[in-house]
Formats: sequence, structure tokens, C-alpha cells
Amino acid sequence: MLQFSPGPARRPGALLVPALSLAYLLLSYFLIGFRPEQLVLVGLCNACYFLSATTRRFITGFSIFVVFWVLYDYLRAFPNYTFRAVDVAHLYHTEKALFGIGYHGQLLTPNEFWLLHHTAFLDVLCGIFYLCWVPIPLSFAAYLFFRNRRLFFEFSLTFLLVNLLGFVLYYLHPAAPPWYVQQHGLSFQPLAMGSTAGLARFDSFFGVSIFKSIYAKNANVFAAMPSLHSAYPVIVLFYAVKNRSGAFNLVFLTIMLGIWFAAVYTSHHYVLDVLAGISTALVGIGLLRLLLAKSAVFNRFLAAFMRATAPAA
Repeated sequence: MLQFSPGPARRPGALLVPALSLAYLLLSYFLIGFRPEQLVLVGLCNACYFLSATTRRFITGFSIFVVFWVLYDYLRAFPNYTFRAVDVAHLYHTEKALFGIGYHGQLLTPNEFWLLHHTAFLDVLCGIFYLCWVPIPLSFAAYLFFRNRRLFFEFSLTFLLVNLLGFVLYYLHPAAPPWYVQQHGLSFQPLAMGSTAGLARFDSFFGVSIFKSIYAKNANVFAAMPSLHSAYPVIVLFYAVKNRSGAFNLVFLTIMLGIWFAAVYTSHHYVLDVLAGISTALVGIGLLRLLLAKSAVFNRFLAAFMRATAPAA
């Protein structure tokens, strides 16, 4: 897609995009089976590519996020627990040893403490924060695309790189989330579906099934460490500060802290998972900055993306 100008769709692009779409659908069918979201993704990409020059530029830039989504979806084809043993008990006991909270003569993990002390206010607040983990990065990326395209590509490629690092760690160290221990104990047993855990209280409060529908499609139950939910807002805040986004920096800081707390409060992650997610984000940011500073090949790649998404003269 990089070589095509944002003018009227030329024949190579007119053939390549549908061909890639068909290849994606066929590969997905054999790897993970048919899913309605696959048609939505293909339809959106093709509509944007052929609708107008502006939407073509937009989907070309956002192809980075399309790559992320496809790779994430394909994780379900290769469950990480089939490659390495899942860390259940060791992670639980380490969390308790480092961050345990004394309560009525017992030592509880922070997840267990909040499970006993949850409130409707925190249930709703944490649900709202957790709903931000995808819309906020995508909205910020869309803003950057039209206002600061160079920073858009730096942000988007950092986002992809952090996810790739996270995926590698998922396979090197499969880890059970706190809710797994609460529901299944400290022994491992493979699960096909995730759990809404504490977020079920948000659904119950409003009489909806938002989080139930999300976690029923979880690509990998045993991918709790690092917490990429905790990594994304770090990336957003870093590039927001770099963009000099003013008061929005405070908004992004608040969302970041809220997501970190919500991850633990709802029993989706240990504090250790959150810290691992933060560390992964910082490593990804550092690696991307290093590539920008040291790699001529990477900078040519970035320049090609810039040309492919440049407005028509």
C-alpha cells in the first residue's frame, strides 16, 4: 500500500487491497474459523481505501493498527499455554509477598482486598476507565494523523512495537490473571474463554453485557503479564506530552492512573502485571526512539509512509 499516491485508486491498489482481504479471510478461516468481526474489518478497510482520497490516506496510515488487530486475533490459534507452563501459584504468592495487605489476621493480595471492599461507585468508575483502553489510543492516533502526521507514525509504530513485545512475553511467560485463582484455585486447567471478573459488576449495575461480550472473545486467557491495558495509556501520555497537548495531558494522566487502578480493582491483573506493562511500554518507547536516532532504513520506511499518506497537492 505504501507506493500508491492518495489520488484516485490506481489499478495495482484496486487489485491488491481486495486480494489481501481475501487472503486474510481464507487464512483466518483455516486458523481460527469464521468470525463476524473479520468481515467488518475487511469491509471497513476496503470502504476506506476506495471511498475517497482522504479515507484512502487514513486507512493507509491506520494499516499499522490493522496489523496489530490481525496479529492479536491470531493469538487464539496458538494458545501460549501449549508452549510453556502457565504461572499460577508462583505469581500469586509473589504478589502477596510484595504487595500483600494485612486484613483481619490474613495477608491478602490487593485484588482479594478490593474483592471484599468493592463499592458501586468504584465499580462504575473502573468500568468507565477500562472502556477507555482502545478508544483513547485510537482517537489520539486519529487526531495526530490530521494534525501531526510525523508524530502519528511514531506513536502508531510504538504502539505496534509494544504489542509485539507483549506478545513475545505472553509466550515466554504464560500467566494466569487474579480472577483465575479466585475461580479455579492455584492448579492449572486450560480455559477457552476469559472472565469479566470485577467488570461484571459494571454490566450488572447498568443492566448491559458490554464487558461480557468483550471477554467472551478474549484471544488468550493466560496473557495477564504484561498488562497491555496498562501499557497503552503510557504510550498515549508520552506522545501527548511530546505533542504539547496542554490540558489533555492531565486528562490522559488521569485515565492512565485510573486504568492501572481498575486493572487491579477488577481482578484482571496483579500489581506485578501492571508494572510489567509499564515497563514494556517504556522499553518500546525507548526502542522506537533508538531506531529513529540510529537506523537510516527505519527512517526511509517512515518517510515512505509519510509520502503514501500525504495530502494531494
